[in-house]
Amino acid sequence: MTELLQKFVEGWPLPLQLAAYVVGMAIGVFCLVKFCDIFVDASSAIAKKLKISPLIIGLTIVAMGTSLPELAVSASDSIANIGSGGHANVAIGNVVGSNICNLLLVLGVSVVFTPIAVKKNVTKREFPILLGVTLLTVLFVCAFGLFENGQLSAEFAITRWEGAILAVGIVAYVCYLLYNAKHNPEELDDVGEVNDMAWWKAILLVVVGAAGIILGGQFVVFGAKGLALEGAIALHLDADLAESLVGLTIVAVGTSLPELVTSAVAAKKGENEIALGNVIGSNIFNSLFVLGISSVINPLTTGNQIIVDIVVMLVATVLTFVFALSGKLNRKHGVVLLSCYGAYLLYLVFRTVLGA
Repeated sequence: MTELLQKFVEGWPLPLQLAAYVVGMAIGVFCLVKFCDIFVDASSAIAKKLKISPLIIGLTIVAMGTSLPELAVSASDSIANIGSGGHANVAIGNVVGSNICNLLLVLGVSVVFTPIAVKKNVTKREFPILLGVTLLTVLFVCAFGLFENGQLSAEFAITRWEGAILAVGIVAYVCYLLYNAKHNPEELDDVGEVNDMAWWKAILLVVVGAAGIILGGQFVVFGAKGLALEGAIALHLDADLAESLVGLTIVAVGTSLPELVTSAVAAKKGENEIALGNVIGSNIFNSLFVLGISSVINPLTTGNQIIVDIVVMLVATVLTFVFALSGKLNRKHGVVLLSCYGAYLLYLVFRTVLGA
């Protein structure tokens, strides 16, 4: 569909093409957020009718639901690059950018407004798992060597077998969640009520929600790639760097809207600690679930600029972990996280403009 949309706007005057890309991205982000909610609500209703407990629903369907926008965008970009030999900068950049955005922006905004008390089990179990998953992602991206003939490799990749390992990892993580839920139910927050609805309506909404998510992913990739390409041509920039910039910023923030909304609602209700669990869980699902599925569909390749981005993702994870060890994330921590995100955005802009 992405190629059909691109062919449709070919030959249009440049201002109209740019407008089409912006509108396409806006439609895509709206579809991702709206239909993600529909899909999760309907899936949860079906699970309830199958006598699956709300706790299990919250740990699996709802948890995966916030990563569906990232999956839709990354899988769409992965499919679009089959046979083209191009870089899946939007796919990898979307996941890396979303993880950075969740830690520095979403969590930073949350703790600036309402400090978060960090439970001991989070620093003993959840954060180490996130750190391990992040290190595994960095290892896989760089698995085929940082250097070729004494120089920095031109490309980095996540292969199908690495993607398969990540996909197995998400199954293991869900099994861990279910095991922990059974043996330590008192440690878990309320997952909320599950809406009840008729079978026909739930099934229909699952189909509609899934179709909307897929459609939204296609529109986001169409808009992101179009803007990156036109921007690169107009400003004489490197196309891969421009595409990576869009994936790491606009697309990443757009697909992180479910996490941002969830955190904002939690803060409003005085349950801001949910924001931390939401960010940790989302980043784990992004790295294992989204990258795993997308790279199994088609190996993900990107330029060597990704090395800085994955290092920033790793540093952001470690920094947040260190802050959490104090037992509380306060406003000062939030200011530091937001400042780091601002500095990272400036770096991305300068990197793209300078072509380095």
